[in-house]
Amino acid sequence: MQHAADSRYAWMRLAVTLMLMTIGSAAMYVVSVVLPAVQADFGVSRADASLPYTMMMVGFGVGGVLMGRLADRFGVMVPLLIGAAGLGVGFAAAAFAPGIMAFSLAHGVLLGLVGSSATFVPLIADTSLWFVRRRGIAVAICASGNYAAGAFWPPVVQHFVGDIGWRQTYLWLAVFSVTTLSLLALFMRPRPPRAAAVATPVAPRSGATAGTPASDANGRPFGLPPAHALVLLCIAGLACCVAMSMPQVHIVAYCSDLGYGAARGAEMLSLMLGAGIASRLVSGAICDRIGGLRTLVLGSALQGVALLLFLPFDGLASLYVISALFGLFQGGIVPSYAIIVREHFPAAVAGSRVGTVLMFTLLGMALGGWMSGKVFDLTGSYHAAFLNGIAWNALNLTIAITLLRRTHRRLPPARTSPA
Repeated sequence: MQHAADSRYAWMRLAVTLMLMTIGSAAMYVVSVVLPAVQADFGVSRADASLPYTMMMVGFGVGGVLMGRLADRFGVMVPLLIGAAGLGVGFAAAAFAPGIMAFSLAHGVLLGLVGSSATFVPLIADTSLWFVRRRGIAVAICASGNYAAGAFWPPVVQHFVGDIGWRQTYLWLAVFSVTTLSLLALFMRPRPPRAAAVATPVAPRSGATAGTPASDANGRPFGLPPAHALVLLCIAGLACCVAMSMPQVHIVAYCSDLGYGAARGAEMLSLMLGAGIASRLVSGAICDRIGGLRTLVLGSALQGVALLLFLPFDGLASLYVISALFGLFQGGIVPSYAIIVREHFPAAVAGSRVGTVLMFTLLGMALGGWMSGKVFDLTGSYHAAFLNGIAWNALNLTIAITLLRRTHRRLPPARTSPA
């Protein structure tokens, strides 16, 4: 049976997608929670203890492109089943790792490349093909599963790490992931409707001046050659996520260093990403009205403000507040790239372009997670690491504003009614 875009089935499928992403993204946040315990267990530096996260995010980014191609050819159910197996084997392999390199490889190859990657880019691309009228909010709901994982898993994992240790916790995660993801993947068998796959993106509803043209008369996004436009979006995605990763990856370790304990840091991470869910939903509604590029500029500017607030305030209460603000400010950034691509690139190449840009956002998370740990090892504090994140955020904001200004210059002049 062929289901239509924007149908009741599409919304039911979105609910299953949300559960798949929430479970499949667990590894991204579990490794941040166990970072202090792993560092102590293996007796390594902070940068080396950050390596598993870095390798997992590199595998996550590269795997997203590969899994996206599998989804294009065979449907999204196939990569989801592969991802379920990858997560099950990956968590088990990490639990038995004898050293930091084996632990890192388990995260990079199994949990990242084969596992979690199947539950991010393919699901976002699949969701964008099931919706036309409400694509922005649908993609935002889908992407919020990634943050729902960040809100749910850190306190749960921290509890079990304290009770049974990180290795036993990883074994239980292996059993849970392979079982639930395999069952949920079976509901994703139907392929996207053809009409949605080739549909032209719907312009924002706030009027002609708020919309963004797909391209100029020569098919040039932002008035640039397509390859140049894609490179700029990739650099922007890399830069914003280098900045984003600083609090997300190191907030637990940061709180431990300040004497507040890992449990408080896990609570802040959960709060940060719980607020990110609300941010993504609100940003999706905003995106439907003002377009992806304006949403990116707004989110990038607010993320920079939140990063600045970490510099003068390190009290326990203030860190809870800033963590919540950081989640509220940056949650809509990554989904906006998928909308920007759908608005400015031809539909025939949108899928591959979405995968490429999102891959660079994940590589940014990988680079930022490792870089922050390295800066900490060199300076002995996270102050310089926050400054590094602010600089990368400024690069992202500069690119976003430049593309927005180019888009404004290419808008046709408004028509005036005759007197």
